[in-house]
Amino acid sequence: MTNRTAVARTLACCVAAGAFCLATDALGQQKQKVSYKVGAGDSKYTQRHVLEGGDEAGHTIVAFEIHRKFGADAPSIAGARLKETWSRGYGDYIDNNGISTNYTTYVMDNGDKFFALSRTMGQADAAGRRTTVAVGEIRGGTGTLAGIKGMVRSKGVSDGKAGYNEQSSEIEYWLPK
Repeated sequence: MTNRTAVARTLACCVAAGAFCLATDALGQQKQKVSYKVGAGDSKYTQRHVLEGGDEAGHTIVAFEIHRKFGADAPSIAGARLKETWSRGYGDYIDNNGISTNYTTYVMDNGDKFFALSRTMGQADAAGRRTTVAVGEIRGGTGTLAGIKGMVRSKGVSDGKAGYNEQSSEIEYWLPK
């Protein structure tokens, strides 16, 4: 066996071992998906503060808190049902068009929680009702959800002035083994 062949075999073994390690790590963190919809009747703005930007007509900076509650059809994550969410955030809008940043706490029926940071893009119609799409990162949790990671993808309709908000979401998550 030449020196070149020995190096090639060693390199091939290292690549195979590395691929095996990555594969077993990925298998240990199997992804799960759940989805839900919260209608306007189960979604409430608990706080909303609006500041005028002052630089042009229709420019506002908005801080808000939205509480959503779930019933018997709530999704289950790691054996616990989703009880409620609290979304707190701020937006920078021109005529209700623009981006908001949202920090959401997901509260399970057993008291465990997990947390996500999302960005929402909204486009308003002539009446000011916003159609929104959001994507966020799950950043950790408590109790049995400690170490949770994943993504939240949402779409919805909102009208902050009228206190109207509805949302449908998909949560893709994994837990460490």
